[in-house]
Amino acid sequence: MKRLANKQILLGITGSIAAYKACELVRLLRDAGADVRVVMTRAATEFVSPLTFQALSQNPVRRDLLDESAEAAMGHIELARWADAVVIAPASANSIARLAQGRADDLLSTVCLATPAPLAIAPAMNQQMWLDPVTQANIALLQQRGIHIWGPASGDQACGDVGPGRMLEPQIIREHIAGLFETGALAGLTVVITAGPTREPIDPVRYLSNHSSGRMGYALAEAVVEAGAHCVLISGPTQLPTPHKVQRIDVQTAQQMHAAVMEQVKHGAIFIAAAAVADYRPAEPVSQKIKKDQPQLSLELVRNPDILQDVTGAYPGVFAVGFAAESDNVEQHAIQKLQQKSLGMIVANDISRTDIGFDSPDNEVAVYWHGGNKQLPKASKTQIARQLIALIAEHYRPGKTSPN
Repeated sequence: MKRLANKQILLGITGSIAAYKACELVRLLRDAGADVRVVMTRAATEFVSPLTFQALSQNPVRRDLLDESAEAAMGHIELARWADAVVIAPASANSIARLAQGRADDLLSTVCLATPAPLAIAPAMNQQMWLDPVTQANIALLQQRGIHIWGPASGDQACGDVGPGRMLEPQIIREHIAGLFETGALAGLTVVITAGPTREPIDPVRYLSNHSSGRMGYALAEAVVEAGAHCVLISGPTQLPTPHKVQRIDVQTAQQMHAAVMEQVKHGAIFIAAAAVADYRPAEPVSQKIKKDQPQLSLELVRNPDILQDVTGAYPGVFAVGFAAESDNVEQHAIQKLQQKSLGMIVANDISRTDIGFDSPDNEVAVYWHGGNKQLPKASKTQIARQLIALIAEHYRPGKTSPN
C-alpha cells in the first residue's frame, strides 16, 4: 500500500485495553509510508508504555498540554497544524463524551478542537457502555459534526461479555485512514500541473533560475491523485520524489516546459500552472564557459513564452488555474492576471513573507475566481493543496474556463 506515503497521521490513544492493538496500527501505518506521531492520555499509559509507541513510531510520544519543548510551548497548535488526519484508536467512552462536550483540558482533546484535519475515532468499550443511550447520543452528535466513526465490531470482549464494542482490527483502520484522502472529486479527469523552477542557460556552467522548491506543485499532484484524476506533472529541476501514480515529465528550460505543456494539455480537462517559470532567458547562451577577464559583463535577455496565456488561448475549454507570487499589491495583481489571462481561478501568495512560500513547507494563500474568493490560512503545503483541489473540483465545469 502506497496510498499513505508521506501522509502525517496523528494517532490518539485513550484508556482502553484495546490500546495494545494500536501498536500494530502504528507499525502498519509506518510500513505504508506514513509519518506517525502519537498522543496518549494519562489513562492510556496505564495499558501500554509510551516507550513502546516511541520505538514503533520513531517519534517522541506527546502527553502534556503545555510542553516547553514544543513550538512556543503550545504543543496542541503545533500538532494540530502538522496532522493530515487525526485518528483516535482506541476511543474510550470517556474520550467520546469529552469530544462531544468540546472539552479542551488535555493535549488530545485540545488538538481535536484546534486541527483543520479530518478527525476519526475507532470506539472500544464494554458492550453495555456502547449501547447506553448517552454513548449513542454522543456518537450521533459527533457524526453530525462530520467526525468519522469506524466501528465498533462485535465479538468476545476482555471483560467476558459478548457484543458490540471491540475496536476494529488495525488492518481495517489503516484502510479507513487511506480512504480519508481519496475523495473522487475529479474522478475520470486528466489534470496537467507544472512545478518547480526553470533553468535558463548562460553558458555550460551558469544559468538563471529562482528559489522555487517545487513543493506546492508536487503537493497538488498528490491531491489530484487522491481526488481520482490522472495527473501529468511537468517538473523543472527539483530534488523531490515523484508522487505515487503521477506521470512525471522532467524539463529544464521555460521553452521545454512550454512545449511539454502544449503537448499534454490537449488531453487535459484542468491545467494548474504552479511552476515558477523564468520570464526571461539569455538571448544567446554561449557554448564555452565565460571567462572572468572583463571588469563588466552585459547579458542580453529575451522574453520567454507565456505558458498560461498560450494554454487559455489555444484551449479555451481547459479550466486553467494560475499562481500569482507577488511582493506587493497581491490582490490587485492577482485579479488583474485572472482577467487578462482568462483564467478560471488564481492562487495568490505574498512572497515578501519569509515564513511561507519558497523553500518553506508551509503556505498561506488567497484564491480568486470570477465572482468570489477565499482565504486559506497558514498550513502545510500538503493541506493547502487538498483545499485548493477541493475548490477547483467545486468550480470546475466541463468546457468552461471560469466557474459559474
